[in-house]
Parts: sequence; structure tokens; C-alpha cells
Amino acid sequence: MKPVLRAAALILAAAATPAFAADIPAAPVARVAPVTDTYFGEAIVDRYRWMENDKDPDWLPFLKQQNAHTRAILDTLPKRDELLKRIQQLSGDIAAPARVQKAGARLFYQQRPAGSNNFKLFVREGGKDRVLVDPTTLDTKTSHVSLDWWQPSPDGSKLVYGLSKDGSEDSVLHIMDVRSGAVLKERIANTEGAQPSWLADSSGFFYNQLTGKVATPERYLDAQVRFHKVGTDAGKDPILMKHGLDKAVQYEKIQAPYIGVTPHSDSAVLVLADVRKEHRIFTAPLKEVLRGKAQWKEVAGFADEVIGLDLHGDDLYLLTTKDHPRGRVLHTSAKAPALAGAQEVVKESALVLQDLVRAKDGLYLRAMDGGLGRLQRLGNDGKVSDIALPFDGTLGAVEADADAPGALVILSGWLQPTGIWSVSADGKLADTGITPKPSIDVSAYTTERRFATAKDGTQIPYSVIYKKGIKLDGKNPAFISAYGSYGAAAYSPAFAGRTLALVDQGAIVGYANVRGGGEFGREWHRAGQLENKPNTWRDLIAVCEDLQAKGYTSPAYQTIGGRSAGGITMGRALEERPDLFAAVVSGVGWHNPLRYVAEQNGYGEEPEWGAIADPAGFKALKSIDSYQQVVDGTKYPAVLLTTGVTDPRVAPFHPAKMAARLQAATASGKPVLLRVDFDAGHGMGSTRAQQDAEAADTYAFILSQTSGK
Repeated sequence: MKPVLRAAALILAAAATPAFAADIPAAPVARVAPVTDTYFGEAIVDRYRWMENDKDPDWLPFLKQQNAHTRAILDTLPKRDELLKRIQQLSGDIAAPARVQKAGARLFYQQRPAGSNNFKLFVREGGKDRVLVDPTTLDTKTSHVSLDWWQPSPDGSKLVYGLSKDGSEDSVLHIMDVRSGAVLKERIANTEGAQPSWLADSSGFFYNQLTGKVATPERYLDAQVRFHKVGTDAGKDPILMKHGLDKAVQYEKIQAPYIGVTPHSDSAVLVLADVRKEHRIFTAPLKEVLRGKAQWKEVAGFADEVIGLDLHGDDLYLLTTKDHPRGRVLHTSAKAPALAGAQEVVKESALVLQDLVRAKDGLYLRAMDGGLGRLQRLGNDGKVSDIALPFDGTLGAVEADADAPGALVILSGWLQPTGIWSVSADGKLADTGITPKPSIDVSAYTTERRFATAKDGTQIPYSVIYKKGIKLDGKNPAFISAYGSYGAAAYSPAFAGRTLALVDQGAIVGYANVRGGGEFGREWHRAGQLENKPNTWRDLIAVCEDLQAKGYTSPAYQTIGGRSAGGITMGRALEERPDLFAAVVSGVGWHNPLRYVAEQNGYGEEPEWGAIADPAGFKALKSIDSYQQVVDGTKYPAVLLTTGVTDPRVAPFHPAKMAARLQAATASGKPVLLRVDFDAGHGMGSTRAQQDAEAADTYAFILSQTSGK
């Protein structure tokens, strides 16, 4: 019996009769067409290079047959329908806010209403709410549209926003007159991540535009900044910054330029950004920028580690981690910037500073303590004060208006639903009521924050959610997720929501704050970056070992999971300790980093992972490439990999290659499944129904491998 057929039979043993199992279509055996690359004298063989070509005649048939095999298995799992019903109830009862912004007398907020299939944009004025952008009205039977980004003008009279199809994030820019709701005739393509910045009079805005072709490695290279005056021909928008345009501002193609302005300053800021958290910063008089005659003055380079800024009049505030890995705030002049002599206005502390926004009563500082959100205010009197939050959770965003005191925050906890809260000038928080509370009883659940000891002695924090009264007998299914990249605190507290369906089945759901993230600042990030990346998956291993040692679970009941760059963590943990896990779930995971040169979101990633043209970069990339480190004859755990065909961030060839390689190599008899969404991407634009279905498939798969139910 072929391995894939044997796996299908095993996974179905508890769910189907032999006659029914015969209806499972076999997973296709991938065509092997080896290509050898040589890096610094080392030969690397790629068996499935052909999968990088989405025009290859075998590509779509391979994906369709893999998905048919996977669907036939997942759809018959005994808990799948029950889980989906519970998940739909949980997600349907929850209104999910994503962003809020005050502009003039209007309050804009993006939220997926309870029962809705996607996020919508609302405006509140005069105590009444109305829908401004509802992308679900543009859906068809085979396609959906998502709202990617939006920005109101300073007085709230106009709105610029981006829409894209099928989770592709390939935005088309639209402009709306907010009062009437009329959408203006201008359309601007290639505006993924446009980061628009309005002039104070709401007459026009700066925006970033991509110039590379979709689905090519050049997609994110040579981005440009243009200015659009509302009501004019967008094709004639002047290009104000692009690689090679200004001899005085030299930078690499992977860096994207952005121009930002604020209503209370006659200066403009030029930001050069790539995958790193830090930026290069320049300033120039706004009038000169609009004339295309700017003589940009450099404020900070990448080495100065500026990760946030605020411009107000001639005051320029910079959040920097240079020699202060948890962050401090400096003040200098926008017109005559001098970082060396800048005044320190917020000292480094135990808190990790993440962002700063201006209100009339000062600067609000979004911070974090080991993954838990914290809020501070630098008052106009120069004093820093702590603002107490109602519970330990995550500050997803802090927004403010320079003309009004106080702030708005999006706050969530593991068992506290996400809501939009207001912060008054006296530092008191109150729920705005914009997001209705779901009718979900969480009294049966509890959470714990624990620490595991890594091999080098580092304490690794992790959180677990489970039903009260569980037995520590090692027989509880456990699903532990990890990420650990870009300095992002990916798994800080967020309402459990759909995962409660898995917890209801007696499972423990947990999240490991492994190194490579930003939970403890820049040092935590660097400890899991480049040559230090092995710490990331070994921290996850340490967390799982700790859980198992305490009796929460055991290898036969342990699943790990991660998404996107978390695929590195999943793949390498899977390979180093296949004995420690019953199952592994990799969602839209990055598994073949050595081939970043073949995908559109590739070259821009070099600062985080290393450049393949550099010996040290090649060594680092090879160490994280789980596809290349699969070993024939190994008894691997069960594996579920997912991908979306329109994914702009992790090319589908990553999960596809990994699935093919594992299917050919594993000797455990356990399944390796590839789940494909043909009208979805990386997940940012996925509908509620798509997310519900993926969660049901994932949880049913986990239970089928860990609980015997």
C-alpha cells in the first residue's frame, strides 16, 4: 500500500467502514524533477522546483488532487460537523473590531458585525452609525472582496480606502465623499499597503504604489510615492520618491518610501521601510515636497533603530531602541533635526515601547510587558504616567486626535472579548459600546501564564486555556501555537473565540512566546533572528516538554501549530523532535526559504533571514529550511499544511513542496495532508466562513490524531 493510502486508511479507521474508505481519492504522487543549485561550494538538490511555476501544466491538477484527498478525509472525521457548528456559533456571536480613528467630528471604525461574513467600515456622527464600505455587497458565488486599509481625511470629510479580491491584498484605491457616501471616479491600482497621508485641507494625499508585476520576485521592489489631488487624473500623479530618483537619497530597491504629513506641521516626513522594525527618516518643508523640489534632511538611519515617530509643529518625537532595546523617546527639531543632541523625554524602562500617538493632552505610548499590553502617557508637562487597564490583555491599537484629549484603544484578553475603549484625559478607561458583547459564557474556562526553561536557562513565557477541572494525567489533547519572527508579539492575549470549540472537547489550547518575537524587546527578537533562529523552535520544544512534564499532556496527545513564518518553527521542531508530537499544523507556512528568490514577497525579507548571496546568509537560510531537511524513512507525526492560491506573502509552493516531500519520506504511516483554498490568500482577507471552515478542519484533524474520539 502506498504511504498516502495507508495514511488515509489509518485516519479513517475510527470514522468510516472499509467500504467507505475505498472512496477516498489517493493523494497524487508529485513529479520529481531534480534541480541542483550550488551555494559557496555546497550542492542543494530541489526535487520539486517545477512547483514554483504556477503555469506548469501539473501545478493546478496537483493542488486540486491533493485538496480532494484532504477534503475526503477531513469531511468524514467524526467531530468535524460538531466542531463546525460550534465554531459558527462562536464566530457568529462575536462582533470583531479591527481599527478605530477619530477625524473631525466623525468616528470611523472597522468591524465585522456579529453574523457578518466580512469586515465593514462604519462612521459614527451625531450619535448615529452608518455603513460606509461594505465589501460583501461586491461578492459573487465564486469570489469575495475584502477591505484592506482605509484612512479618513483630517476633517473627516473624505475617505481613501483599498479593496482587493479573494484575499490577494492586491488593493485598488477608492475615494469617498463621507457626507454623501458617494464614491468618486478615481481608481488607483497597485496600492497594497498604500499608507495614504492626507494634507491638512483634505484636498489630496500622498500614497505608496507598487511597480513590480504581481506574482513575480520584483513585485515589492522599486515602490514609489506619489501625490493625488482629489478630482484629478490619477495617471498624472507626480512621483515624489522612487529608487534612483533623488541622488541625495540613496537606498536599496527592497525599501519602500512613504511620505507622511500632519495637520499641525508645515514639514513632511519621508520614511524608508523594509521588513525591519526600524526605518530611515528624513524631513523637508511640505511646500517643497509638493513642488517636487524637496531637499530631504536625514534624521536617522537604520542603524539608529527608530521604530516610531510623531510630528507636531516643529517638534519631532522619535521612538528608538538604539542601545536601549526596550525603547526610549527622543525629541528634536523637524526643520533642523539633530539626533546626536536630541533630548530624552521618555527613559528606557522595564516596559517595551511599541508605538506613540499624539492627543491634545500629550503623547500616548503603547507598551508591552512580556506580551501583556500596557499604556502610558507623556503629558504636556513632560511627566510620564501609567494608565491602568481593566484587565491583562493586548492593546491591539491606540489611536488619538491631536485636537482632542484622550485616546481610543482596542483591548482584548484570552477570555475578555475584543472591544473599543475610550481613555479620558484623567486616565480612566470606559467601554465605548461600539462593539456589542457576545452572549458567550466563559465561566467554564480558565487561563494560566506559565514559564518553561530553555536549554540555555532562558525563561520562555506561554499561556494556556482549558476547561476548569481537567486532570493532569497526561491524556489531554494539547494544541500549542508559536511564531517568533520580525520582533512581533504574535500571540499576546486575544479572545479565544473559535478555539473554545476545541477546548470544549477537553483540549488545552496554548501559545508560546518564543524568541524571535518582541515580547521582551529588541534583544528577544535578535535572540531568535538570523543565526540565532534555532532558539525559536527549541523554545517551542521546551514549552511542550514543560507541559508534558507537568502532566497537562504527553507526546501521544501533543499538537503544535503556527502560521506564515511560524511554518519555520513548525517544520524545524517537527524535524528535530518528531517523537515529541502526535501532529503538526502549518498554516500558510514558509518551508523553503532558500527559494525566496522565486516569490514576490522574497527579497524584501533579507534583513530578517539573511541574503542568499552572502555566505552567512546562506547558512542561516539553510538552517531554517524545513523542506530541505526532511529525512527519508523518519517516523514523522501527522501533518496538516494549508495554503491559499492567491497568497501574496507565502507562495503556495512552500506548503506544496513540503507536503510532497513529507508524503514521500515519512515512515510513520500517519497522514500528511495539504488543504487548499482556491479563493483565499494569506488569511488577511479571508471571510468568516472561510476561517470557520479552516478552524473546523484543523480541530477535527487534531482530535483525530490525539484523542481517539
